[in-house]
Parts: sequence; structure tokens; C-alpha cells
Amino acid sequence: MTKDQKNEAIEVLKEKFNQYNNFYITNTEALSVAQVNKLRKICFDKNVEMKVAKNTLIRKALEGIDSARYSGVFDSLSGVTALLFSEDAKEPAMIISSFRTDTKTEKPVLKAAFIDMDVFVGNDQLEALKTLKSKNELIGEIIGLLQSPINNVLSGLNAGGKLASLVKALEDRQPQEV
Repeated sequence: MTKDQKNEAIEVLKEKFNQYNNFYITNTEALSVAQVNKLRKICFDKNVEMKVAKNTLIRKALEGIDSARYSGVFDSLSGVTALLFSEDAKEPAMIISSFRTDTKTEKPVLKAAFIDMDVFVGNDQLEALKTLKSKNELIGEIIGLLQSPINNVLSGLNAGGKLASLVKALEDRQPQEV
């Protein structure tokens, strides 16, 4: 690779890191070409971008953006590295997990994940990453929780009106029986 090609690759990586708040660093070393192509297709179908790059180029791209921000992932840059970029924080984890199940292998191995300023290091973090909720899911839950007390108050007010009419009906009924 010439110096110009390396600089161009670094710029492309910088654009990806700036475009996405979430990325996964995986090791795809023991996968066959057919398996890598299958993984790429799955990623494409799920709107996850997969890029294979040299570790030094990835490091230079991250250092060029903000070395301190990405310092937690630098130790994971060794061996064969494939990057998975996604808007949805848990989608790459779901892809990795289902791919492992389908191919009955332990690859790709999760080396690290950078999710909205948080770094998850190690393959053992995959289960935690699969349970992450998206921003929209969290907003929906918060709105549901906020609406719940209002609905309870409205139900109480409606029940109060029914109770008042029941008391009124009982009042009207008692004088007739006496």
C-alpha cells in the first residue's frame, strides 16, 4: 500500500467513525472466504457496515479524531480486524450471535465495542450488548411511565363520577323504601 492509499484509507475510516456513534471491533481470523462473504451479506441486509482494515490505520484514524475518546479500544487492535458500524447499538451483537449459531463456530470474536462513548472490551460482553435498548425504545418506555400516572388520575376521576352517581341513586332509592 502506498502512502497516499494509506492516507485515503485513514480518511475513509475517519468518516465512518464520525458518522456512527457505535462500532464493534471483531476478529474474523478463522473464517473462510465464504463465511466472511455470508457475514458481509447479513450485515448489509441489517444496515450494518462491515469494513476490514489494518490495525495501524484504524489506530491512526481514531487518534486523528480524538485519541482520548477512543483510548479504551486501542488495546483491542491486534490480529485480523473487522469493524462493524451501526446506528443501532445492539444490531451488530445480534448479528454476531446469530452468525455463530448458524455456522456453529465461535467466530467472529468480539474484541471491543464502542457504544455512545462507552467501551465494552472482550467477547464476554456480547450478551450484555445484545440486551441494550435503542434510544427510541428507552424514550418509549419513559413516555409510557410518564403517561401511567396521568391515566391513573383520569381513571380515578372517572370512577369518582361513577361513585357519586351511585351514591345519588342510593339516596333516591332509600326514601321510597321507608
